[in-house]
Amino acid sequence: MALSLTTRGLLLLMRAIGFLIGLFGMAARAFDYSRRLGGPRAAQPTSKSLLLLSALRLAKLIRQRKVKCIDVINAYIDRIKEVNPLINAIVKDRFEAARQEALEVDNWLSKEQEDETTLEQKRPFLGVPLTVKEAFELNGMPNSSGLVNRKDVISKTDAAVVALLKQAGAIPLGVTNCSELCMWYESSNKVYGRTNNPYDVRCIVGGSSGGEGSALGAACSVIGVGSDIGGSIRMPAFFNGIFGHKPSSGVVSNEGQFPVAMGAQEEYQCTGPMCRYAEDLEPMLRVMAGPGIHKLKLDKKVPLQKIKFYWMEHDGGSLLVSPVEPELLQVQKKVVRHLETVLGASVQHVQLRQMKYSYQIWVTVMSARNQDGKEAVKFLELLGDHGKPVWPLWELMKWFLGMSTHTIPSIGLGLMESVLKHDHQTNTKFEKLRQTLWSDLVDMLGNNGVFLYPSHPKVAPKHHFPLTRPFNFSYTGIFNALGLPVTQCPLGLSSQGLPLGIQVVAGPFNDHLTLAVAQYLEKSFGGWVCPGKALE
Repeated sequence: MALSLTTRGLLLLMRAIGFLIGLFGMAARAFDYSRRLGGPRAAQPTSKSLLLLSALRLAKLIRQRKVKCIDVINAYIDRIKEVNPLINAIVKDRFEAARQEALEVDNWLSKEQEDETTLEQKRPFLGVPLTVKEAFELNGMPNSSGLVNRKDVISKTDAAVVALLKQAGAIPLGVTNCSELCMWYESSNKVYGRTNNPYDVRCIVGGSSGGEGSALGAACSVIGVGSDIGGSIRMPAFFNGIFGHKPSSGVVSNEGQFPVAMGAQEEYQCTGPMCRYAEDLEPMLRVMAGPGIHKLKLDKKVPLQKIKFYWMEHDGGSLLVSPVEPELLQVQKKVVRHLETVLGASVQHVQLRQMKYSYQIWVTVMSARNQDGKEAVKFLELLGDHGKPVWPLWELMKWFLGMSTHTIPSIGLGLMESVLKHDHQTNTKFEKLRQTLWSDLVDMLGNNGVFLYPSHPKVAPKHHFPLTRPFNFSYTGIFNALGLPVTQCPLGLSSQGLPLGIQVVAGPFNDHLTLAVAQYLEKSFGGWVCPGKALE
């Protein structure tokens, strides 16, 4: 597709800004390594049985009075105390409150006479440890989203999904780190610092739900809450070797998180489950969806052999993003061969030319007005948290002097927002591309097809690397712009001991298909691998 001079100019400008920010990133990275001391490179593996069970299995043992809830909670608290100093994933804990709630569960069960089936229906996650992204309200916990201006904000209530999970019996252990204002794919901010990857602390955890991904990957939690507007569930799930599901748009409530999505972003932001075990995804989604559950078909059986599988190895060669790494291509082809030869399913390779423009489509959607004409909130307004205005060039000068309260990615995003102005012609062009891609995918997938696509072009890169490739998130962001359900599935470890994975995409409200495939891939390829195993 021919590009206009305006579009070419925008692309060149974006690459120039990305290159400039990348230089800052490499300088920061060099400084970071120059001061790094020797120490463990990965979280220690665990063999404690209570830490190696799914949420469903834990809840069942607790309901059957075979395991005490207090023992489960204490096991996870001990694990957090062991590992969190290395990874900095959980930024505020509520251990004493969690212990008290666990004792109340045990006491209640000692007196309760209801049968196990009734208990399961009422409280499917009874006594199960839970962690929550700090951007969500959790009563008594901070809710800053990594913004210094909000570091003293304490939640007085629970976000909608948090309340539902607590009603289902889950016990929150604390809140987890995120990127500043949840708009970057490395989880680091001036409130809590940086979160490290449990498989290699030199590597990123993704963002913006990176603390959640790291905590789960390190076996510091078993289920967690994340949000996703450009891949903020799926990238951390991929980098940390766990499962993450972005539901179909409009199914799960986004109420009770900061920043609040405005404009078209309201439609494309999604709240969803993150976990180590695929069998926990569906019951988590049932709880988190609340009244939105009627839009899904989670009770429908999925005969895997009859699913039509489609796959694409990369986006077609966008100049804005990295090439897909060989090991990710290899593991994707391994999945394809397995589906064809072992499962006996229909698998077809496809070429969707519009995927090459994933970033441009995403940014067009995210800057659009909603159906009522409401505009998206400007990122610079969020940086000031509706207080004093933030001037990105001034913040950049302050950053060089070590005086800015903002991270370099946020300053860079502010700079991009202030200089990049899409004209009506450009917006119209990419909106038409989005509509064509949506139609092509939905027609291809129908109600019985899934699409296999890389979760990211690289395995977890080193800290600061995202600054040199700011648009790599487009591999996940495109599906926010399309409003389709996606599950990120782990596929073992690379030769460097870092998680591999793949996205499984379905048509609108066909979440049951991606969740069923996730369980199959877990059984076939092993699912989550405890960090440190590759170093033993």
